[in-house]
Amino acid sequence: MIGSVVIVGGGIAGLSTAAALRSGGFVGDITLVDASEFPYDRPPLSKEFLAGTKRLTEISLQPPQWYDDQKVRLVSNSKVTALRPSIGEVELFDGTTIPADRVVLATGGRAARPPIPGSQDARVHVLRTATDAERLRAALQPGARLLVVGAGLIGAEVASTAVDLDCEVALVDPLRPPLTHAVGSEIAAWLHDLHIRRGVVSVRSGVESLRATPSGIEAHLTSADRPREFDVVVLGVGMVPETTLAETAGLEVDRGIVVDRTQTTSNPAVLAVGDPARVRDGGALLPRTEHWEAAQRDGQRAAATILGAPPPADTAPWFWTDRHHVHVEVVGDMAAAERTVLRGTVGDVKFSAFGLTGGRVVGAVAVNDSTAVRAARRLIDRGIVVDTARLTDPATDLRQLLLG
Repeated sequence: MIGSVVIVGGGIAGLSTAAALRSGGFVGDITLVDASEFPYDRPPLSKEFLAGTKRLTEISLQPPQWYDDQKVRLVSNSKVTALRPSIGEVELFDGTTIPADRVVLATGGRAARPPIPGSQDARVHVLRTATDAERLRAALQPGARLLVVGAGLIGAEVASTAVDLDCEVALVDPLRPPLTHAVGSEIAAWLHDLHIRRGVVSVRSGVESLRATPSGIEAHLTSADRPREFDVVVLGVGMVPETTLAETAGLEVDRGIVVDRTQTTSNPAVLAVGDPARVRDGGALLPRTEHWEAAQRDGQRAAATILGAPPPADTAPWFWTDRHHVHVEVVGDMAAAERTVLRGTVGDVKFSAFGLTGGRVVGAVAVNDSTAVRAARRLIDRGIVVDTARLTDPATDLRQLLLG
């Protein structure tokens, strides 16, 4: 009988594990160990929190009362330093031990810092934690010259927030346009052009080096003969999964903590969820997923494993991004589409694109249209063959297509 579960990490994956355990009827002890003051949501760090329009308490994942109501012991401002699954306990940094019949690693990751000379300067920022965001916010004063390295989700969102804060922004990325694999070339180009329309200088380039000067940070770009000077630099080039604890415990690690489809690691007493988890399926290691809902569903799946309950049904993957006052949602796999059709016109206030293969929707991108994404997800999950003319007609209620 499993009497105690310790969850290491308080992001959405860890909180979802705790919530799903309680909703699934688990009556044992649940302890959640988090390095922060309390678990908070990460997506706002590049948007509302960075802009200063929301305080940290306003992006908490659960109110304080929730932990008492759910009988979840929250150990804040702490870290697990050792796993001892053979004797059923974990050790904290202060030497305290906590009983743990099962451990769930929701350790997240850290912002990547590529080996660019000069990137360790204090004016070169990354964005992964609330502390990172607070430091960056203090630097983004009106008129500040900002270089954002990487035009993916984090980089694009930081650039958008910085423009709203009246900074002068340059965005550097070797890919043009970014996100093509996720949203298709036409919408990727439109999204990237939003930066230019808002006054962001977009440069297709890499960064050779950064050098501190008395007046700022000098950036040497691979595409330019002369360096450019900035006041602030942000590296938005991805994350590195936090696997140290797993490695020390002897778990299998391969660019992530290796798990099976039930989120179980190479030690059956330890599970892993969220950003650091990497699934092995049929002998093949799959790419890690680093999106909010994927982490949430990992937590639900891990809870089902601990409870001995059926796992949640698989559904098409989904993520979102907000930039320049535009809300974009992506579902399914646009890269798997044989062709793409539009509902509306690219650049409209609201429009969407659907990726089709064999007459079935395999992916969709929606701009300011959450209804379209919800319908597309159900079409993907059910494998329904659609009438393309109705799908692309803005007057069609997409829910009708679910009837076949």
